[in-house]
Order: sequence, then structure tokens, then C-alpha cells
Amino acid sequence: MNNTLRATGLAAAAALSLSLAACGGSDSGNGAAAADSTPMSSSPSSPMSSSSSGMSGAASQTFGPGCSAVPTSGAGSFDGMVKDPVATAASNNPLLSTLVTAVTKAGLVDTLNGADGLTVFAPTNDAFSKIPKAQLDKVLADKATLTAILTHHVVAGKLDPMSVAGTQTTLNKDQVTVTGDTSGMKVDGANVVCGNIPTANATVYVIDTVLMPPAK
Repeated sequence: MNNTLRATGLAAAAALSLSLAACGGSDSGNGAAAADSTPMSSSPSSPMSSSSSGMSGAASQTFGPGCSAVPTSGAGSFDGMVKDPVATAASNNPLLSTLVTAVTKAGLVDTLNGADGLTVFAPTNDAFSKIPKAQLDKVLADKATLTAILTHHVVAGKLDPMSVAGTQTTLNKDQVTVTGDTSGMKVDGANVVCGNIPTANATVYVIDTVLMPPAK
């Protein structure tokens, strides 16, 4: 990671609390009409591809081929995650243990758990394993750089699959572009393997690649 990215990380860390306060509990500047303070609606008009598969509860809102890897019961299940704020929910999901380690090292657990309405693009353990170990270890040891990367994965507002599509401004003050729908969705170059997962304060889209913020 270069000095520019580290400087970006410092700016992201300083601005994060202000960004979360600005997003409030309802609208965000990107997809504001879809931001909601409650778990995503499972009304018949909502295009949730899993709702026709016989699943119930929080699982009925989700979509994607990787959803089958989520535990069917317990705190790490969809019904368990919906009860907890996003960082806690992720800590109970076995697919996201490396992400949780990164969030903990960056000191963002309380910040994310305390936010009121987020969309999180959450890289799996396999996504982090694509990064060479020496590079990953260096990033995990650099709090400023790590903060920039992690906040690049977070958007204000709880966005459903229809509302999340398009260009979104992240809490790192840069942008990601979401394309597709419940039949296949991408965030920049990453595939959404399980999307529209509700937690107590966020909507999570699990992705198969770590997104890197642009140099500023």
C-alpha cells in the first residue's frame, strides 16, 4: 500500500464518525429513498429470489449461490444475524471471520455496531485469501490503510437489491458501482455470493473479492 492510500486511511478514520452522524437513521445521499430503519421488507413486490424456495424468516429475503453456506440455526444463521448489529452479526458468521479480525484491528466494531442504517459489502474469508499473505499482514498492521479499505466497503442507508444498484458513495468518500439484480449482482469486480442479509442495523451483501479504494 502506498503513502497516498495511508493518507486516505487517516482521513477516513477522522471523518468516519461525522459520516455516520450525517447518514442519520433514515435517508442517505445515495439511494436515500430506499434507506429504512427496519429490516428489509419481504413484501410480494420485493424481488427476493430466495422467497420462492420455501425459506422463511430472514432467509427469505436473501439471494445468491453462497447463501447455502450460512448456518441454518444459531447466532450465525440468517434469523440469528437479524437480531444483532452488523459487526456482532458478522462475528457469528463463519464465512466472515477474517473480515471481523480486520474490523477489530481497525477499531471499528463499536462504530459499525452503533451506526443507524448501513449497507455493508462483506468480503468472505476466501476473498481475503486472494491477497498475498505478506501484503495482507502488512495491511492488517496498518490501521490507517485498513480503515480506508474497510470504510470503502460501507455505504450509508439500508439498501435493498433494487436500491443498491448504481453508483454508491462509500464512507471512505469514494464510490463503488453495483450492477445486476438478484439473478446475479456485482460490486465493481466482486461477485455478490449472498445478498440482502438483514442485521439489526445494516443490510449485508457478502462478496468474493476485497475491494480496494482508488488512490487519492
